[in-house]
Amino acid sequence: MRNIRLDICYDGTRYRGWQRLNNSDNTIQGKIEQTLSRILGEEIEISASGRTDAGTHAKQQVVNFHCASEMPCDVLLEQLRRYLPEDIGVYSCRNASPRFHARLNAKEKTYCYRVWNSDSPCVFDRRYIYRDTRPVDIERMRNAAQLFLGQHDFSAFCVGSKTKKSTERYILAFTVERIGDEIRFTVTGNGFLHHMVRIMVGTLLEIGRGEREIDSIPALFGGVRADAGALIPACGLCLMEVIY
Repeated sequence: MRNIRLDICYDGTRYRGWQRLNNSDNTIQGKIEQTLSRILGEEIEISASGRTDAGTHAKQQVVNFHCASEMPCDVLLEQLRRYLPEDIGVYSCRNASPRFHARLNAKEKTYCYRVWNSDSPCVFDRRYIYRDTRPVDIERMRNAAQLFLGQHDFSAFCVGSKTKKSTERYILAFTVERIGDEIRFTVTGNGFLHHMVRIMVGTLLEIGRGEREIDSIPALFGGVRADAGALIPACGLCLMEVIY
């Protein structure tokens, strides 16, 4: 069996998230698996570096799958680009080592969350940015973001975790910058829990508005979901890079 790696991107606006659902075929995983199965003439199941929420986007997502087909990768790439929906793109298709696994071998992931912080219109990026016009203090948020760095228990920053798996993650970098009317939160870690980035950014926005103190962050580690900030919309979140 061959092991094939795809590097892909997608606009998650119209999908119910990455993960295949039994009651819906409107997921990104589902669309890709259906297309691959039709092209290769066999049932294909793909594994991704991580599952993105409904409405979340990806500039670089990595997947792998096994197949018996001997179709050359360049031909498969051409077929995928032909038959996938326009909001799912494939950068590359290549043979991977037999032991490569898109999720298990990922070392770092980087997400960017975009906030439109202005009364001015944001017509062309409206599907990829969260609009919040309330004034915020960038320096307060920048300083607070540094408190997330390192290894911590992020149980307060996830939703719906019913497993006994560890909620500890390591954050390598977290930057906050204003570019005109836009604020960008960029975070790199060794992994992320369900809704973790959106809750971290929601917490920072509350600090930026003066609704929460900077030094409240350390007390959140190991806490419960109600302790942390708001879960903000998925539209502003994008998976930017996966490192192996």
